[in-house]
Amino acid sequence: MKTIQILAIAFILAIFMVPLGCAKNIKGRTDDAPMLQPAKTDIDAGNWKPILLTGPTEFPVAAPAAISTPGYLAEINEIKGFQKNINSEQEKSIRYWGAGGVLRWNEIMRELVAKYNLPPYQNADGSYPFPSAANPFAYPLFPFANPPYAARAYAYVSAAQYDGLVAAWYYKKLYNRAAPYKNDATVIAKLPQSDLPSYPSEDAVLAGVTAEMMKLLFPGEIAFIQQKADEQKLARIISGSNTRSDIEAGEALGRLVAQKFTVRARADRAGAAAGTQADWTKLETDALAKGETPWYSLDLPKRPPMLPLFGKVKPFLFDEATTIAIRPGPPPLVNSDQMRKETAEVKDQIDHPTREKTAIVHFWADGVGTYAPPGHWDAIAAEDFIGKNFSEVRWARNMALINMSLMDAGIVCWDTKYFYFNPRPTQLNPAIKTLTGIPNFPAYISGHSTFSAAAASILGYLIPERAAAYDDMAKEASNSRLYGGIHYRSDCEVGLTTGKKVGEYAISRAKTDGAN
Repeated sequence: MKTIQILAIAFILAIFMVPLGCAKNIKGRTDDAPMLQPAKTDIDAGNWKPILLTGPTEFPVAAPAAISTPGYLAEINEIKGFQKNINSEQEKSIRYWGAGGVLRWNEIMRELVAKYNLPPYQNADGSYPFPSAANPFAYPLFPFANPPYAARAYAYVSAAQYDGLVAAWYYKKLYNRAAPYKNDATVIAKLPQSDLPSYPSEDAVLAGVTAEMMKLLFPGEIAFIQQKADEQKLARIISGSNTRSDIEAGEALGRLVAQKFTVRARADRAGAAAGTQADWTKLETDALAKGETPWYSLDLPKRPPMLPLFGKVKPFLFDEATTIAIRPGPPPLVNSDQMRKETAEVKDQIDHPTREKTAIVHFWADGVGTYAPPGHWDAIAAEDFIGKNFSEVRWARNMALINMSLMDAGIVCWDTKYFYFNPRPTQLNPAIKTLTGIPNFPAYISGHSTFSAAAASILGYLIPERAAAYDDMAKEASNSRLYGGIHYRSDCEVGLTTGKKVGEYAISRAKTDGAN
């Protein structure tokens, strides 16, 4: 028996390792991104509306020393010393981070989500262990970076980056200290030159704020995260873009901003989203009391539902009452003619696959070992943003809008899923064999559809010439769940409508944040 269990675990791990490699290949599409050369510096971004900060001056940044002081001249000499002895790895690091800190940290986030997007294997008694933030190195590793967790992680990091850079831009304009290569002609500019003031360093702000947020979200990766932050800061010094004091001021500011977001994260109710056995039982009995067939796990043994209380998490773009207000009406009754019709449609899709539809199913699957549906939309956004030559602060603002909409779409979607607790097609008709895995949560509404419509809506506002393409992508992502036998048509169509409503809140914020 023990041998069978060992083989089963090995088999599961082998399956998990395949999509993880695929995710890293997808991430690599921006490895050759060009150096960031913003079309404009957005020098007035210090006046943009932050998300949590009361204003850009909430955390004071002291004035820098004059460029004529011995201390500043020593910092210039430090840069020259690095440049005199620069090696190939340092040159590579300058090019890597020179493509943009927001871009690179988002790629790193996607990589970590893929690494931790692994559901735990069952215990010998058929129960399932839960990841613990208190002991992230024990099995199962913390976190299980499933779609709701991933959406929340992307949102917190992006929102904190944006607030940190808004504050940095305020102080940049206030103190107006030029980059080292402008103050000393013998300092070599190894990155595109800019008129943007160097104090405090935007890269150091990003390193400080992102490292602190990611250590909270991925506590088993603290050493790796700190290594990447240190690389980013050193690359800026060696490139001649920042002095040591630029870096120190920026990192300190970033860490302070992160503390404010950490306080919010610890109180947003995500920690209780897994619920208890009593919560799971109540969901089932409530559905039965309505005369409906409740959803149940099709895993063997049955797995606890994925984050049934995530719908109670505090959103970014609206309040908790709005989560309920956006919740759509009910799905077709399980015993209705409409549900029988929709179930038959799913069976027909599975029985008559086409090469094109199968490719669509797998392209949008974003299951175990991947960066999840929210990460897929981050990757789409990143590729399109590269060609727009945004400043770092505009990159951060745009990614924050996208990821807040994705997190809030996840909250509304999970609220709806567990309010109705609707069974999946494979539960109503066991003859339906899906083309991809069966998610361990109720059907109505489709998460892929809700995430995708929210992201497509705000992306279409940010890059209007691509709006139709984003809508088409969202519809394709939605249809992929019907083609794969995972969702009914009503799950997909209502999910798209609901996600669009969430995206409209992001658009409303974008119209009033001062960045247009």
